Amino acid sequence: MPVTTFSAAVHITPVVVKTFYKHARTKGRKLKDGDKSEDARDDIFFDEAFHIVKAFIELGTKNTIESLQAFTNTHVPAPYWAAVSPVQIPLSSCNKAADILIDWFGPDDLKTAVGGERWWQIRGLDGIDGEWITEKEFLNYDDIPDVGRKLDEDEKDILRMDHLETVMLYVHGGAYFWGSINTHRYQIIRYARKIKGRAFAVNYRKAPQYPWPCPMQDVLAAYMYLIEPPPHALHSPVPPSKIVLAGDSAGGGLCITLLTVLRDMGIRQPAGAVLISPWVDLTHSFPSVMKNTTTDIIPPHGFIHRPSTLWPVQTLPEGGRYRVIPTSTGPPPKPGHADTLRPSEDRLVDQFERRVEKSNDPSQPAHTIDLQDQQVGSQHEMLESNGDSSDHTARNLDAIPEPNEKLDAEYGAAWEFWEPKPPKVLMDDPNDTPLELRSQIQIYATTEQLTHPLVSPVLQGSLGNLCPLYILAGDGEVLRDEIIYLAHKAAHPREYPTWRGVLEEGRRQRENAEKFQTPTKVHLQVFDGMCHVLTVFMFTDSAKFAYRSIAEFVKHVTTNSEEHLARNPFPELHRPPSPVSDSSSEDVDNSDLSWRGRRHKKQAKTDSSRSNQIRKAVQDLPPSTSALDSARYEENRKVTEDEVARGEVDKLSNEHTAGPYSGSEHSQEQDVPGVVMIRERVDIYGRIRPMEPKEEVEALQVPTNEIGIIKEQPVRRWLSGQEIWDKKYHRSAVKVTKRKAHYEHKAEVLLEHARKQGLVLQKDKDKPQTMHRVGTIQRRSSTSSVGSIERNRRWGPFDLDGENPPPSAIAGRRDTKEAIALMKKTIYHTAPVTHRTVPRLSTADAIRAAFNPDEHPSKAPKQSVSEEQTKANIFPVHGVQMWQSIVSYFMHKSSKKATDGKNRAAKALRITSQKLRTGSSNEEQQQTDTRHSTSRRHSFAHLSHSSLHQSSQAEQ
Repeated sequence: MPVTTFSAAVHITPVVVKTFYKHARTKGRKLKDGDKSEDARDDIFFDEAFHIVKAFIELGTKNTIESLQAFTNTHVPAPYWAAVSPVQIPLSSCNKAADILIDWFGPDDLKTAVGGERWWQIRGLDGIDGEWITEKEFLNYDDIPDVGRKLDEDEKDILRMDHLETVMLYVHGGAYFWGSINTHRYQIIRYARKIKGRAFAVNYRKAPQYPWPCPMQDVLAAYMYLIEPPPHALHSPVPPSKIVLAGDSAGGGLCITLLTVLRDMGIRQPAGAVLISPWVDLTHSFPSVMKNTTTDIIPPHGFIHRPSTLWPVQTLPEGGRYRVIPTSTGPPPKPGHADTLRPSEDRLVDQFERRVEKSNDPSQPAHTIDLQDQQVGSQHEMLESNGDSSDHTARNLDAIPEPNEKLDAEYGAAWEFWEPKPPKVLMDDPNDTPLELRSQIQIYATTEQLTHPLVSPVLQGSLGNLCPLYILAGDGEVLRDEIIYLAHKAAHPREYPTWRGVLEEGRRQRENAEKFQTPTKVHLQVFDGMCHVLTVFMFTDSAKFAYRSIAEFVKHVTTNSEEHLARNPFPELHRPPSPVSDSSSEDVDNSDLSWRGRRHKKQAKTDSSRSNQIRKAVQDLPPSTSALDSARYEENRKVTEDEVARGEVDKLSNEHTAGPYSGSEHSQEQDVPGVVMIRERVDIYGRIRPMEPKEEVEALQVPTNEIGIIKEQPVRRWLSGQEIWDKKYHRSAVKVTKRKAHYEHKAEVLLEHARKQGLVLQKDKDKPQTMHRVGTIQRRSSTSSVGSIERNRRWGPFDLDGENPPPSAIAGRRDTKEAIALMKKTIYHTAPVTHRTVPRLSTADAIRAAFNPDEHPSKAPKQSVSEEQTKANIFPVHGVQMWQSIVSYFMHKSSKKATDGKNRAAKALRITSQKLRTGSSNEEQQQTDTRHSTSRRHSFAHLSHSSLHQSSQAEQ
């Protein structure tokens, strides 16, 4: 059964019931034992939500990738109180982004690391889906400029929100292969509300159909679309100083990668970036990947899935090509490494000769993995082996010639058939023979690409010279260590260098290691007890504080000048302190409390003793008194100020300090300069404290040369799950193999028919153009499928000569339903400029398409669910909406509890004020006081900190 609303409900309902009873038993045991320890899952709402999310992700692993993608990329309507306007980022912006990336990679990396410059630009849609998002109350209904054409309401809303200067460009997460703007829309709306601005969300293409660097191109295209909109775009150009990047998980990884590309290419960066649990090390080389599996929502074996035509690419581990085997090839690569993507000339020719000899067919040489080496030994022996042929990290890359027409034919042929040797695994026991990976272990990129700095940005040559970063992580998530390391690497480029092998693999990284040494300003917060992407659980105190902190960071970096931010990008250190808006009205009706707060403030001016008694009562309350995230933010800001005063933050060195600074002499009317990094922990109530010294942080003790290394434990964990799935779904895999053959045959027939119907490509020099073309439109007598040749669509799936796309890439495949749909659209509907004609679909083919549910006789077939949104046809309410409803329910319960507490607190304040005014000392009043003492304790537990802050200010 695929991932659907019904299957998700069936799978999750028992989990909800089981969690409820288990939670009750756990709480009862803690009370019985007198255990006063605090854990995030002591909150029943968080405990239930944690297990719901975890169960859903595990459900996805028991289904195909396509079904998970379709479920999470289903379009769901936005709430009535939000303005959500869909747009499509055009091909012109995509091409602009592609040109930037082509310049960044250069011809060497494009050929060896990426596999070419064409395949990743191929897409099914005519652009990228995006959304402008804000609150309807922020829209300007007064002046809508005339654009010379009739606009629908969504387009009018884009103009109505154009006055909102602050823009958050949000990149959603989902392990690079699932999730969409629909799964994250509720969170994005919340951000837009809190920053009192607008957000722009991008629905980038997903792996494995569109692997790296496809998502990276789409995110860059979205940024260029904002700052340099095409002529037909309705929004005004957004200055980079008014943009903040934000992303969670894979989206956070894409954000930091985008920043490095912008920096390297000299393109102005945004004002700041918010990275929420960013996935930045796809080699899984940090300790928390293994230690935090029980406290996170990530599946126990990682992301493995039921076999389909799409994934895994190697459907059945047969014919000697098993997932993982003891190594059969000698170095290179050394244990723990993937092989180089840029070999020396001698090794290139040697491999080609051996592969031809193995197959006895120069046109179809054997694969590298079929070769056997005599240099196989224990890990210790292989690490000790010497010679240039076994140590690719010591090569002089400047001496490696780029293949071109001047090279002899043998060398040119060797380049065409070059294959890296299988990656080797670093074993725990040096006397073991290293394992050799024969399957792709990550969905986003091939194993050989995992150490590329644009795949795993923790391996960037330098993360200096970037815009200010606000980085959040959960202490219980598997990615915790790599996030902590990334933050410190950005703030201290010289203290956390990149290992030599990565630097010598690319000239740009070697240059960056020396060129960008200015520390990046970083605020790192690690949240106690929280799992991956804590902002999903927005009803918890931790998440409420996170949303408020993110909003304050966004407002600070977008409302101050670059000079100001160079001195201080941290809103907590702003002087005088910026007012923090009380956003409690987002979730509850707070108007009555606001009136009482103003009244109490007025009374406090005439009776300071009463205010002192109230403050003393609040100081004695238990730590769970936080009711509003804005109030908690105010408290935490003071804690951060104390950290600075005590010297517990990282200061800039003299060479980078913007002007002299002395804490004791600094004016209270000016920002606190000279701080490069704030390192903090956040407890389950949203209260902060300084992070422990660096020498006590395990993530910072990992040796540089072990970062980006493929290690035994993560591989064995993935392999154990994959072997279980191979056995459990063996019959499905056999059927998938037959289905692949069916689609391959269908692709051959499709191309054969298209040729007969008039398809002519530009490379078909010897074939006449059989159809008359006027502009980009093909004239024909048939009314079926009128297509066009698009000037901005550069490439199609028939333009891959000399390209080497990854095995999962849809552009190079012919054995999946989605690949057939892409071919058909490219041939008959939106042809690239490399097509000389758009053929006429025959009547017979049109009739067959009419009876095929996946096709249409006159319209382009639906494209890959990794790119195109699907529609919920059966159920009026989709599972994504159900999750939002669950979150809303939890927030409503939490907010209702806060509101009730505020009302009780207001009542207690009135009784206390009356008692203090009358000064009654009779026995009846004393008994009343006794009865209300307990009531006040409970009432103050939910008292609005904003009201208390008002009384404190009044006293001062």
